Amino acid sequence: MSEQTLSVSEMCERFSKIYTGAITDVLDEMGYHHQALPPYLQPLAKGSKLAGLAFPVFGRPNRRIDYETSLKRILTMLGDAPPDSIVIYQTNDLESAHLGELSVTWLKRVGCRGAVIDGGCRDVEYILRENFPVFCRFTTPVDCCWRWELLDYNCPIIIGDVLIHPGDFIVADFDGIVCIPRAIAAEVLLKSEEIVSTENLVRKAVRDGMKPLEAYEKFGRF
Repeated sequence: MSEQTLSVSEMCERFSKIYTGAITDVLDEMGYHHQALPPYLQPLAKGSKLAGLAFPVFGRPNRRIDYETSLKRILTMLGDAPPDSIVIYQTNDLESAHLGELSVTWLKRVGCRGAVIDGGCRDVEYILRENFPVFCRFTTPVDCCWRWELLDYNCPIIIGDVLIHPGDFIVADFDGIVCIPRAIAAEVLLKSEEIVSTENLVRKAVRDGMKPLEAYEKFGRF
């Protein structure tokens, strides 16, 4: 199977059913050892899961920026977010909220699958009502438009040790967030599904009394 035989939407749906631990195991085995985003990025709601294509956003603090200029840049970026995307921000900012209720309302409307913010979020109660998955660093009521500048979007960014390109797959669950390079995404998907299937067999064997080492030697997984 290659990516060409699957739609992006189908790949997103299948990735959303795989836990991130299985995906990182596959990436480690393939030699990709730095694909998990920092653990300080946490879901607004426990149980949140997301899978989609990275739509990266990059900015920095700037207290001299004009409010309307700042706002219009952000609104233009939001208007360009494509279906099946994950809007993923490197804000370089520990003060402001970079996503709120009205932004989420639009992103959900156009088929965006979630957001990951190395920065802040606000309007949390309203976002939770929208059932829109958001992972972020912190929450705050402080608006970014007075104090933050969007420099670029749909461009490569780095969060922690992870280089994220536009179109890479982003998968997140309660364990954390992982970035899968687009070029290997189809292979990672198949191998991850195989791991999940094998681990189901291991789980049953252990529940039936098979010792851990015996289970590993039989199935090659534990």
